Amino acid sequence: MRQVINEKLPISEYNPIRARNIDYDHFTYPWHFHGEYEVVYIQESRGQAFVGSAVEPFWEGHLFLFGPNLPHCLQSDPAYWKGDPALRVKGVIIQFETDFMNHSVANYPQFFPIKQLLEAARMGLLFPTDPGDSLTRLVEQMPSTRGMGQVIKLLTLLQKMAEHEGRITLSSPTFQGILPLATDGKIEKITSYLCSAYTRDISLDEVASLASMNPSAFCRYFKEHTGKTFKQYLIDLRVGYACKLLSAGTLNVGQIALESGFETVTHFNRLFRRVMGLTPTEYRRQVSK
Repeated sequence: MRQVINEKLPISEYNPIRARNIDYDHFTYPWHFHGEYEVVYIQESRGQAFVGSAVEPFWEGHLFLFGPNLPHCLQSDPAYWKGDPALRVKGVIIQFETDFMNHSVANYPQFFPIKQLLEAARMGLLFPTDPGDSLTRLVEQMPSTRGMGQVIKLLTLLQKMAEHEGRITLSSPTFQGILPLATDGKIEKITSYLCSAYTRDISLDEVASLASMNPSAFCRYFKEHTGKTFKQYLIDLRVGYACKLLSAGTLNVGQIALESGFETVTHFNRLFRRVMGLTPTEYRRQVSK
């Protein structure tokens, strides 16, 4: 099993932003992470993105934001490996320091949307876009912009990403052991509890009691605040943790099923495939390429 690679980027407090155009035969960089934020815009190409526990198809117009230390890998479709000159990987990659504008983002209310965006990027974000819209125009201008103009454009880009209503969160919070963001105190208490106990048997009655609700009222409340049923949320947490164990490569599938809170290997295989679109073995094979 190939281990995740810690990529070292040429970024520092003296050179906090790196933006460049890309033009490849196909994506080649393996499963990796780095300590900086990264924006990847796909102008031309198709394939699969592995982001934490998520497997997401990508194509023209997709824009990704990866947070620090989030394992990820973009794999081109097999057609891109056959030497067809008409098939290219083209786009823009922007990488910037973790502490970029840190004091302003952390303390000034004007930066609150960007602060929330960067926190959410810990799980990887996908922004489906249209060619030529204001978001993609900003991204495409970044490689040719220098100095203070580049800083201003990056802040403008992050603000527009923060305002984008169609963004998709990719990875499960359990892949890296982080708690999902929540602004409601009660739902934060519930999700924090689930993130600490999901590998054991948890009943609906138990969690409803924690929220001081009857089960039916709790189910409505939980779905309203998370967008998922209690059962699906719990499955996603377990599958996310299973993805982490599969990518580590030290346990077999049966051990991972039990470690992740599934009753049997058969149950694990069925639910993992339903969530990920791949069997556990296929997922392990893909991230090891």
